[in-house]
Amino acid sequence: MAHGSDRLRLDKWLWHARFCKSRGLAAEMISEGRVRINGQPCAKPGRAIGPGDVLTFGLGGEVMVVRILACGTRRGPATEAATLWEPLGETKRPAAAPPPEQAF
Repeated sequence: MAHGSDRLRLDKWLWHARFCKSRGLAAEMISEGRVRINGQPCAKPGRAIGPGDVLTFGLGGEVMVVRILACGTRRGPATEAATLWEPLGETKRPAAAPPPEQAF
């Protein structure tokens, strides 16, 4: 975990890294308890994070597990955002419900 100037608010980082379309949506996702930092639930959008921290969250029906590589200074293009994190393992889709039994 980094200290000092290498830290950024969680909601701002999710927005910089382009996981959320707006900082407000990122804050909402965090406030609802849908983000974990290093395996611990987090409900505070202002929580400071930095390089080395591992985030786990649901996105688009998948479970994302990513390691933060850098904080970034702005919300840049997707190519720049991709340098802020690395995926850990495979993304996981939630198990789909089995199809309902049809009665004849």
